[in-house]
Parts: sequence; structure tokens; C-alpha cells
Amino acid sequence: MPTIEQLTALLDKDPDDTFLLYALAQEHAKAHNHDDAVRCYDRVIAIAPNYFYAYYHTAPAQQADGDDPAAAQTARQGLDRAQAANDAKASSELAALLDELT
Repeated sequence: MPTIEQLTALLDKDPDDTFLLYALAQEHAKAHNHDDAVRCYDRVIAIAPNYFYAYYHTAPAQQADGDDPAAAQTARQGLDRAQAANDAKASSELAALLDELT
């Protein structure tokens, strides 16, 4: 997996690349940089609101930062979007996550 520095350099060339933003968020989360991870996931969601797994991973990062209400809200938003898009797999996973958070 590329490093945070490598992903950041790639994003300098294409700041709206959701794949790179998501990968950077994942790397920040693995490094326990939860604020940075949330910022990257939020950018993914702003660019591609139906990128359901950005919601799925944002919520635990928010919870790790001690913001349980935001985590539940994020999971609920993702679930609502997944249900509206008729994505059964994402809906199921986000519903299970929401149950864990509440």
C-alpha cells in the first residue's frame, strides 16, 4: 500500500480522486490519525455521496475520537443513502454498524 506521503503527492495532482482520498483516509485510520481520516472520508462523501463505505469507515473513526453521536449520525446518513440506492449489501453492513453504535 502506498504511504500517506505518496498518496498526498498523488492527490496534489488530482485532489478530487475519490479512490486516492479513500486510500489516504484508510492509511490515516490505520495510523490512528482519526481526525485526518475523517477529513478525507468527508471529502470522499462530498464528491461522491453514494460512496457508501466512506460512511462505513468514517463512523468508527469518529467513535475512536470520542464522538459517538457523530458516528451514529454518519452511519445513519450512509444507511439512508444506501437504502435509497437499493444497495442491499451496503445497507445491511451500515445497519449492522448503526446497531453497534447505538
